[in-house]
Amino acid sequence: MATKEQLRIGNRRLELSNLDKIFYPETGFTKGDMVVYYRAIAPVVLPYLKGRPVTLKRYPDGVTGNFFYEKRCPPHRPEWVGTIKMRRHRDDKDVEYCAVDSVAALVWAANMGNLELHSTLARLPHLDRPTAVVFDLDPGPPAGILDCAEIATRLRDLLDELSLKALCKTSGSKGMQLYVPLNTKVTYEDTAAFALTVATQLATETPGKVVTKMKKELRTGKVLIDWSQNDGHKTTVCAYSLRARPRPTVSTPVTWEEIGRARQKKDPDLLTFEFQQVLNRIEKHEDIFGPVRKLRQRLPKIEA
Repeated sequence: MATKEQLRIGNRRLELSNLDKIFYPETGFTKGDMVVYYRAIAPVVLPYLKGRPVTLKRYPDGVTGNFFYEKRCPPHRPEWVGTIKMRRHRDDKDVEYCAVDSVAALVWAANMGNLELHSTLARLPHLDRPTAVVFDLDPGPPAGILDCAEIATRLRDLLDELSLKALCKTSGSKGMQLYVPLNTKVTYEDTAAFALTVATQLATETPGKVVTKMKKELRTGKVLIDWSQNDGHKTTVCAYSLRARPRPTVSTPVTWEEIGRARQKKDPDLLTFEFQQVLNRIEKHEDIFGPVRKLRQRLPKIEA
């Protein structure tokens, strides 16, 4: 387990270690498999990470071991791993987040046992300007991903009435996330207020299925629309990130047709994707989530 291996990526040399360590015991997926996945998915995932502060979620001993979030980029990083400085709200101090902006930086993070990539909704040079509104759909058992799919579809229809296009991805865990691309001049105050208004409207229309408050006792059998993710100091799991579940699932962009098919067939497995399936999807369809980065839309003014 202490074996090391040299890897050259471009003009960067990395020393990788413990590549045969099992990270997902249920499938035998190793740390080396994780490195291979992130190197393969790099051309697709990096555009969602560049210019954005990234919080690492590290599992040194795999998904069954302890984990920790790492906002401040570790001081022992290679000199070629850059940082992005962002002001911390609670004490008004700067935190230097890792800039995961290259294949080498992505592989370096994986070698540290970083399974998940969590990025901000804003990017340089305007870290106070979110590029999208996000609705994080989190099911309270016994509700599951199909319930999230229903609420995502209702959200899409509501947003369509406001002339806003929305895209969806699985969380790779239990829920889904719906994104409304903006890529225009807007503040977190604007996006949070908009998300709360929309979420509240949907909760009012379907009180037996939707909640907007975090209290667990309110969420049983319902879907929480977590509008509070629209905050400059919060991060959301990045598209194409692995997730620390029993199997190596991935936060995967999906089409509305796929969501409709899963609902029609009542099959939650149609909205669960493991790493190899994601690589196959990219090879076949490329990146279907691209409009999140490029589509320009303006938030309408709606009554709270």
